[in-house]
Amino acid sequence: MTSSLPRPEVILTHESDLDGLVAGVLLQRLAKKLFGAEVRLEACNYNYWRQRELRERSGWITDLTFEARLDRPNWLIIDHHVTDTAAKNATLIHDVTKSAGLLCYELCREHGLGSPELDRLVHLNNVSDLFLEDDPDFVLAGDYANLVKSYQFWNLMDHPLLEVMAVKRRIEDPLGFAWSSVNVTEISPTVGFVDTVIGNNNLIVHQLLEQQATRFPVLLTLFRRANGVIIASLRSRNGEARKVAEKLQGGGHANACGATLPRSAKTIPDAINYLRQVLNPKKDDALNSLESLFASVEASQK
Repeated sequence: MTSSLPRPEVILTHESDLDGLVAGVLLQRLAKKLFGAEVRLEACNYNYWRQRELRERSGWITDLTFEARLDRPNWLIIDHHVTDTAAKNATLIHDVTKSAGLLCYELCREHGLGSPELDRLVHLNNVSDLFLEDDPDFVLAGDYANLVKSYQFWNLMDHPLLEVMAVKRRIEDPLGFAWSSVNVTEISPTVGFVDTVIGNNNLIVHQLLEQQATRFPVLLTLFRRANGVIIASLRSRNGEARKVAEKLQGGGHANACGATLPRSAKTIPDAINYLRQVLNPKKDDALNSLESLFASVEASQK
């Protein structure tokens, strides 16, 4: 199959995510091997991705959910998110049991691009992205994921900053969990905002859910980037998180997903107010509907 892959004008991947980074860079290497060219790699957050037009005639897309608008000739999609869309024109490589990085690496190995170092990195990425808690490398995999989240795109293999991630985890995570467990506030009846001041947010939220330390089935954290954009990260255990993310024009996995908030939310308090407005029924609308009902009853009795 790989011998007939379309030559891409662009490679599109998920932004600020270890799996998106690994998958995108691997596809870039594969394109260079197959076509002898450096293909532009573009990272997209979910909000931008929903609005981006596919102006190119061909391209490769990874770690972004396959949808009807992507079903185009000369496009390759490699992904592991749940989708209800069948591919009729595009080439789709899809497996929900593997990370996007692993799926891309399997293509690379078919063309001699494997190595022990990449084997190790792809394994750690797979453990982190699928949250394989029983894997002996689960903690180290979390350090790799946190490295990308904290410092964006780096050369990951045995990077010195991994030592920083390990020290931060050992010292900061217990302190962060203790703080966050008593600082969860309601966004909606089913969504709680977890205030985080220190530690690995994902692991802290995972602990809160695992220990049922809050009454909310969906927990949300907020992260403000250097450019002022605020990112909402959502976690759950029974598939509720993605439904909430979709209301925020985001996406991802059933229990681990995210969304980019509008630029009008300039601060964390702004973001919390925005989230409450979006995720709660408008009381005014409910009141108006009730008043309309009473008015109709009164009119029918006259």
